[in-house]
Amino acid sequence: MRRNNVMKIRNLACLLLVMCLLLAAAGCGGGTTASSTATASSQPAGSSAAPAESKAESKAEPAAIAPIKWLTTGDTGAKPMASGDRVVAQINEQLGIELTVQIVPEGNVEKVNVAMASGDFPDVVTGQYGNSATQQWIDNEMVIDLSPYFAENPSLRDRVEGTYSWTAIDGKYYGVPFITQYTTANALIAMRQDWLDNLNLTYPETLEDMKTVLTAFTFDDPDGNGKQDTYGYTSQKPAGNTQFEWVFGALGRKYSDYGLADDGTIIPWFEGDYFIPGMEYIKDLWDSGVVDSELFLNDNPKKEEKFYQGKAGAMSAALFRHVSRHERNLQQITPEASLAYGLPPKGPDGSFGMNPQGKSGMYTCITAVCKAPEKAAAFLNLMVSDEGNDLLRLGIEGTHYTVENGNVVFNEEERAKDAFSDNGWAHPLAWGSFFWPLESGYLPDTEPSADRALESTKLATEAMLPNLIKE
Repeated sequence: MRRNNVMKIRNLACLLLVMCLLLAAAGCGGGTTASSTATASSQPAGSSAAPAESKAESKAEPAAIAPIKWLTTGDTGAKPMASGDRVVAQINEQLGIELTVQIVPEGNVEKVNVAMASGDFPDVVTGQYGNSATQQWIDNEMVIDLSPYFAENPSLRDRVEGTYSWTAIDGKYYGVPFITQYTTANALIAMRQDWLDNLNLTYPETLEDMKTVLTAFTFDDPDGNGKQDTYGYTSQKPAGNTQFEWVFGALGRKYSDYGLADDGTIIPWFEGDYFIPGMEYIKDLWDSGVVDSELFLNDNPKKEEKFYQGKAGAMSAALFRHVSRHERNLQQITPEASLAYGLPPKGPDGSFGMNPQGKSGMYTCITAVCKAPEKAAAFLNLMVSDEGNDLLRLGIEGTHYTVENGNVVFNEEERAKDAFSDNGWAHPLAWGSFFWPLESGYLPDTEPSADRALESTKLATEAMLPNLIKE
């Protein structure tokens, strides 16, 4: 039966390969050079041979070492791993596996799809949650149900049956989802606190307050240079949202994906009663000249640059671990500058909101050709467990860090050897596939603005607009 399934999968894979190659060729015609020329890189990381042999000497019947190949997109925030990685060696020894990590460029899920369609299946694969390709993996029995392995892997069970219980298909769980910003958000409207102080203003609490502040930032010389050369508000060009969600949230928008008519009918979000008044408010700001006239040309770096350079006094911004970065960059140009943030402005009835709840993310599965699915499940369990998180964030105690008087002290020299990011940030395996620091609330002890980072996340999450439809 298993041989028949494998043959069925390989036959289906041939068809899928043709489809994916056609899609990839079409994408190359309009994509950027970086994404169209990027190639996957195999990184056999770590070796468990010596530890396994040492452990085997004390046992009459040594356990077999299972090779596990993991194909994933990784994250550009992570450093590349090298062979001999001691964190991977620790995972190998603990689980009795030989892990090989094959990484394609972050976000380039099409290359994962092509690799899957080629028939050269990994044992574990991370793709994009909810797209047609990963659904085909399920429909064509290319990946297996994880439910039979829950009893031995409680962290895996809790992850999918708890936070993501709605991802079950006919009672079966075919992967471990990681939906970005599903339970936590990090965006607020950041402002120049020093400009507010210069103009005897406070952070705006209502839409009317916001207009007053943005007008003053534009016309009342907030930087004191005697010139009218500033804007009140800047952002980046829309990409999936309007950059003015805070306006619609204040005027009664309750959901990020759809709206509800008075009779309970599901409608497009832009057909809600709040939409026209919201557009009128935005048009008023635009016509008043308080919004950056180049907003629709800005990418995120350009938006931030304008804020740091004092060309605009407010911007929609990711905060959390970026609080210290924003303030540091402000002060490099204006030493007395400081950062303000708060809940988005409220409307007449007290409504507020700005951050859409996430619907997209990653999906990690065990393939049907994996010869050791119980070992692969144990690997997934470790990756989503507190123990695994500690290993990937902190490293190996005594090697990558020590604990002194209850505080973690990092050995950055040793951490660099195993591709940990600088200043207490995590190992490459921690980035993107199962967690980001925001979703898990992780900040290293080295973070200079930890209290403000956590405060900003609390406020941003309070301002989240939930999805009406979870799937």
